[in-house]
Amino acid sequence: MLQYMQFQDLNGNNMGIQNFIRRRLNQKAVYWGNPQEDGYGGKLYDDPIEIDCRWEDTNQIILMANGEELLSRAIVFTEQDLEENGLLYLGTLDDLLSSSGDSSGDVELTKVEGVHIIKRYEKIPSLRSDSDFLRKSYLTPFLT
Repeated sequence: MLQYMQFQDLNGNNMGIQNFIRRRLNQKAVYWGNPQEDGYGGKLYDDPIEIDCRWEDTNQIILMANGEELLSRAIVFTEQDLEENGLLYLGTLDDLLSSSGDSSGDVELTKVEGVHIIKRYEKIPSLRSDSDFLRKSYLTPFLT
């Protein structure tokens, strides 16, 4: 029997899964979205933005759309939609600029450790809402 999971806040009030997740997004990540082919075998991305997230470093085998198995190194929960092949970095934009060693604001992704690529993205609707979603991204390191 499928049961509806109810999430409660500290006062015992029921809330949807999206509100439940939102309250646990206590970390920051930098996200590069809109991945586009650059014509040279690489990708171009929109300017990075800082987002709230919950980042869990964990190894998990995931099944890709083509049937291939892949080892994910992290799962990230967010409140907004992300894109497969987009990039994530755990930390703030300031952290990223500090780690890149470039004070101009230009970050060369091939020189920054800790950047991960979104290999699989899931947006799962709540059982009792058409506007409440659980958003999960499965990551592998960008630099190998």
